[in-house]
Amino acid sequence: MTIPMHRLGGRAFTHADSDDDETEREYDRLRDLAGQEAQKRNACFERSQEAYKAGDGAAAKELSNQGKRHAAQMDAYNQQASDFIFRANNAPGEVDEDEIDLHGQFVEEAERILRARIRADRNRGATNLFAIVGKGNHSANGVQRIKPAVERLCGELGLRYATDEDNTGRILINLQGGEAVMPPPGQQKPHHHQNYQQHTQPHHSGYPAQQQPQQGDDHGPSLLGLLARKLEKNCCIVM
Repeated sequence: MTIPMHRLGGRAFTHADSDDDETEREYDRLRDLAGQEAQKRNACFERSQEAYKAGDGAAAKELSNQGKRHAAQMDAYNQQASDFIFRANNAPGEVDEDEIDLHGQFVEEAERILRARIRADRNRGATNLFAIVGKGNHSANGVQRIKPAVERLCGELGLRYATDEDNTGRILINLQGGEAVMPPPGQQKPHHHQNYQQHTQPHHSGYPAQQQPQQGDDHGPSLLGLLARKLEKNCCIVM
């Protein structure tokens, strides 16, 4: 398996509240090991071709087999890095139950993870999913790679999605085929199994959307709503 070497964001671990960089260092270590194996793989395949051109079929075959072993080890290290950073970024209390953080993932990894999450959430009747894809500030040339991949996947699955014009690095996906409309800035998110009501703020959507006002204070969530959200998050952390 060949994975595009473009990860999301400048930091792979996005929820650290302290100066502890142990998670980031472990992630980088695994990616570096994968990169070293990739270099060894390429060197073996290059030498294999040279041996073949020189008429040494036995050496060419042996070098090719070595290259395949390095390729397999590269995939193993990348998988370890992907699993490791996903667990860290999506640990209980780090994201809401209707969110998935794709920071630190390569494009192909992000697609695979999101596809599996969409399938699982749809099967249990969930309506909405927020994919955290980043703003692209740290991507090469400022070009987002995960966001277009998520949009392509939504198109493939026939799902509607929406992004907010403030570019918070999130994509809202409607998992049940309905309209996807971002809540206004500062608006409290509804629970995982509720539909988002449409609102009057402009947004970017995978499909055109009708708009109507959303309930609640236009200047932000109510005090009761904030307290309920805080209690809900604390309960998740305890569990």
